[in-house]
Amino acid sequence: MAADDPKTLVSTDWLATHLKDPDLRLLDASWHMPGSDRDARAEYDAGHIPGARFFDIDEISDLRSPLPHMVPPVEKFMSRMRAMGVGDGHQVVVYDSVGIFSAARVWWLFRLMGQMDIAVLDGGLPKWLAEDRPTEDLPPIIRDRHMTVRRQNHMVKDVTQVSAASKLVDHEIIDARAAERFRGEVPEPREGLRSGHIPGSRNVPFGELLNADGTMKSPEATREIFEKAGVDLSKPAITTCGSGVTAAILSLAMERFGKTDHSLYDGSWSEWGQFPTLPVATGDQ
Repeated sequence: MAADDPKTLVSTDWLATHLKDPDLRLLDASWHMPGSDRDARAEYDAGHIPGARFFDIDEISDLRSPLPHMVPPVEKFMSRMRAMGVGDGHQVVVYDSVGIFSAARVWWLFRLMGQMDIAVLDGGLPKWLAEDRPTEDLPPIIRDRHMTVRRQNHMVKDVTQVSAASKLVDHEIIDARAAERFRGEVPEPREGLRSGHIPGSRNVPFGELLNADGTMKSPEATREIFEKAGVDLSKPAITTCGSGVTAAILSLAMERFGKTDHSLYDGSWSEWGQFPTLPVATGDQ
């Protein structure tokens, strides 16, 4: 059990202790892959950790982009957070209904917006429920709070920057998808995408960083997993995945073991895999 850190990861015990703190804001950021037949909003409405607000990853995004849940404009993020009563001076904890899955994306998004006081709930809702902790089906009482945003542009990469990094080999590009998707052995879940990976990238499937109960392995253990995958941790890192969600789990793990020079490729394979002009590698390398 890793130590609680309100800037990265906190335990269910920590949350239970702080649940009634006046400046705690809890977000349910559950999200499911297209075609999973699960409705995250309906599940939230049926029951959530007391006081949690629902963070809609698909709606709090750049809806002008054809790509799924891309980073929203700063103004939109600020207005949505204000409407949810989340702002300056709050300690935010974000969780999801899988364990650690989509919550890390919202952790990364807050960090991108210059908000540091945010942590992922280790083990998420499943661990909370397994411990017979309380839930409710009531909407929270919202009071407006202003949020100051200072966008940290170095934390996000676009396709041009990732293409340059792939050619120059001056970053480690780390792919969070399952190994068979990385190697190009199976079709992508989104239609119209090629199979394979960004040339020169390394594969650290996000599931390898997690324990059976959905909690994250210790910082020492996750560092070893990156190193065994051939990641050179002395280089700045770019994380990628299918659509920029599970890549953030790699970002969170690196932050936990002290590697802070990481950014996330927002378009991820949803973007790279659709352009015939971009090179695709298959196999392990």
